[in-house]
Amino acid sequence: MTPRTTATNSTEAVDTGKSAVLIPTGRQMKSYGCMRSLHRAGVDTIVASELDRIPHFSSRYCSERRGLPSPWTDLIGYRDGLLEVAARPEVQTIVPVRECDVYLFARYADAFDEHVSLVAPSMTTLERGHDRVQLAAAAESAGVPHARTEPLSNVADWNVDAVVKSRYNILTDAYSPQFDANEVAEVNRVRFLTAEKSPDQAALREGFRHEPIVQEFIPEADKHLYCALWDEGEPLATYQHRQIRKVSWVGGGGVYRKSAFSRDVDEVATQLLEELDWHGFACIEYIKDADTGEWKFLELNPRVWLSLPEAVRAGVDFPKFYWNQANGETGPFDDAYPIGTPCHISYGELKHLMSIRSDDSPFLESPSFGRRAAEIAVSCLRNRRFDYLRADDPRFVAAAVRALVGMETAKDYADVGSDTSAGDLR
Repeated sequence: MTPRTTATNSTEAVDTGKSAVLIPTGRQMKSYGCMRSLHRAGVDTIVASELDRIPHFSSRYCSERRGLPSPWTDLIGYRDGLLEVAARPEVQTIVPVRECDVYLFARYADAFDEHVSLVAPSMTTLERGHDRVQLAAAAESAGVPHARTEPLSNVADWNVDAVVKSRYNILTDAYSPQFDANEVAEVNRVRFLTAEKSPDQAALREGFRHEPIVQEFIPEADKHLYCALWDEGEPLATYQHRQIRKVSWVGGGGVYRKSAFSRDVDEVATQLLEELDWHGFACIEYIKDADTGEWKFLELNPRVWLSLPEAVRAGVDFPKFYWNQANGETGPFDDAYPIGTPCHISYGELKHLMSIRSDDSPFLESPSFGRRAAEIAVSCLRNRRFDYLRADDPRFVAAAVRALVGMETAKDYADVGSDTSAGDLR
């Protein structure tokens, strides 16, 4: 069964003579999915990182290793490092693995356009996607159901269950006056507030390092991730999965998913991205409201997402599509895929289990540690499909295991796995 069938390669790629792609990464394993896909397609993969040792460098799908300044301590130096590699004659494009990548592509578009072909939104469009207040306004304009969202200082009635989170996907000088051009930060903390519990707003502003937003809490009947590649307001390829287990039992990226298709999700996602005139990657979280039955979006991420390797395994090869689009191909691409195909992130399942001991929510009842451990064991044995445990790349798997064994802090785990973090759940 497939959700739909599209034509393939309606416009052929232009032969630029360029053969390499730059894939910048930290510990994020999702970049490995890009490496694997593109290398197998015959593209040379230049893997660049601010870290000296990452499992990616051990992979057979890494053509070349490069060092970069850290974006978290020297954003301009990181930008210049990307541009230095981009200026090489064989480099055709750069994959936006992290929020800071797509931000730099938009903010300094003229500098990057001199050297490479990028598939990313303009700064104006990106700001509407990064700013959850503007994004909610865009959804309202498009007639798309969404979680009620407003800045902290605008909240007059605390007589509802609510979630406090960062207003922006990423904090930079473009979004916050507290930052300068060389600073960047991601604030993935989430605070749950029960009805009638007015928070300490000053403490929240200090903790989030800016004026955060307050979203209504939506009782969840189901959760889908809509993943896509768009071209100037038109979809080239789309994919959906249903999240069964997340990084934390409370929330976050999916670590056990099954491919799915909801026409309702496809329609509301299309309406929203058309309103934004979107260009590039888009990953949107949708929750089915248990009270109303409506699919409401929570947030949009404009870069490679955590579960991308699952989509590739199901037959929707987003990294290859991105490469083709950067080479002038306008699609649409073949995005048919079977429904109900399961896939795990092995270390993500471990993180999910650990979260039962560490995370909490005033709105949800914590699962039994023992029963959840048994569920994970059974599903891993019955459905032996994993994002990264692949027999044809043993050096990468061995290096990844060594890295995970050596992890000592919560931030280490977050860097490796999650696009969103359960964070400070109280």
